[in-house]
Amino acid sequence: MRTVIVIIVVLVLAALAAAAFVLMQNRRRAELQHRFGPEYDRAVEGAPNRREAEHHLADVAQRRDELTIRELNAAERAGFRAEWDVVQARFVDQPGPAVDAAEQLVTRVMRERGYPVEAFDERADLIAADHPDVVQHYRDAHSAHERHRTTGGIDTEDLRKSFVHYRALFGALVDDEPHRSPTTTSDSASDATRPVGADSEKRDIPSSHPQETR
Repeated sequence: MRTVIVIIVVLVLAALAAAAFVLMQNRRRAELQHRFGPEYDRAVEGAPNRREAEHHLADVAQRRDELTIRELNAAERAGFRAEWDVVQARFVDQPGPAVDAAEQLVTRVMRERGYPVEAFDERADLIAADHPDVVQHYRDAHSAHERHRTTGGIDTEDLRKSFVHYRALFGALVDDEPHRSPTTTSDSASDATRPVGADSEKRDIPSSHPQETR
């Protein structure tokens, strides 16, 4: 009889432990899904299995939370917005150099706020922990920019799209603006090319033409 009781107690404890583990896993999954949004699905699709994807995202979240990311003050925001408007105006005549300058400006903003900037993959991961809705903009911009720098085989419209993507991340980093899905439509591209500032509606980036390619 005593043996039966011991077996029952062990089974009950094992069941409780299993239930607690499942509950913990579900809570962790819900937290990751809430924090990373579309990045959660992207990580799961790109990993061998869900467990590895969640382990990676949990590691990213921990690394991000160990950083001290500060907000920009009003003067810094104004300064960066003014720099962006100069870069954007340059796009009309020099789209390639303007995209170069846009990437450099975004990187400077990240550095000023406290993000590590040594490696692109790390930058993108950490941005995903704070701005999951715009990090795909960053990846797409970087990819197009790298193609342009290494081969020159990218047309001006692709450069414009790359600039649009950088603009989305710039806005998130400088102004903490809400953003739409990373998928760029014609409407979202028009929105994202507006300069940061109160008079932004007056100065959109003009559509690019093939003869403008540098």
